[in-house]
Amino acid sequence: MAFRKRREALRSILSGSTCIRPGSVYDATSIRIAEDLGFELGMFGGSVASLAVLGDPDIALITLTELAEQVRRMSRASPLPFVVDADHGYGNALNVRRTVQELEAAGAAGLTIEDTLLPQAFGQAKPQLISLEEGVGKMKAALDGRSDPSLVILGRTGAVSITGLDDAIARAKAYEAVGVDGLFLTGIKSRSELEALSAATTLPIVTGGAPEEMTAPDYLASQRVRIALQGHAPFAAATQAVYETLKALREGTSPKHLKGIASAELTSRAMREAEMKARSGEFLGLKT
Repeated sequence: MAFRKRREALRSILSGSTCIRPGSVYDATSIRIAEDLGFELGMFGGSVASLAVLGDPDIALITLTELAEQVRRMSRASPLPFVVDADHGYGNALNVRRTVQELEAAGAAGLTIEDTLLPQAFGQAKPQLISLEEGVGKMKAALDGRSDPSLVILGRTGAVSITGLDDAIARAKAYEAVGVDGLFLTGIKSRSELEALSAATTLPIVTGGAPEEMTAPDYLASQRVRIALQGHAPFAAATQAVYETLKALREGTSPKHLKGIASAELTSRAMREAEMKARSGEFLGLKT
């Protein structure tokens, strides 16, 4: 029931009339902070998943098992609904079906399946797409793998920047016809491209990074964009903070003179220390 409530919250966002900006989350602590700050939704991106779990760039090295386990940790830590970037589904359409089953069980509110050819093909430096027919097969398999009808499945394509606007429209319309719950469109560089894609479809839209002219929430909402991603600045900021702290310590700075350290209050809140103390008192008889 807890997972169903999160998924229904995501569906409410997609069926609404406004555009929200989710918080980029990647572990138990970051999702709790996003919850405390009042974000309605989190986004667990594929690139940040690879960085957080493996310390590797986004080149499809992370496995489904590793991704699902991280999703499970985040779901346990916070009730905040979040969308998981499931990349290409870790294989063909049958692998996609398995991916949906695992991420649903792990607590994802929604997930995206894309039509990019992954891993990168031998000798091909530029991104490539699988065929439209194979993409349709993957979307069908994703829907078939879903046992909880409230789980949100988003069909993702970056065709507009790889094969062109016409192909992006054809793919978006085909995925909509299959029955996905929304369209995740990446690589859009102009209002005219977004408007053409919006006019050709009827589903709620999720967008990735976009030029400054396409960031106004009212404009995005008018084009049926319900979720506009903001990149993964929190992970980058955390990386910089760890680097600066370790560098200062290595250079001899005393721990008490370090800058940018989370307060004891913030750390305690992120750890849910008060809740843990209450449980310790109730279940272990410990006085707090």
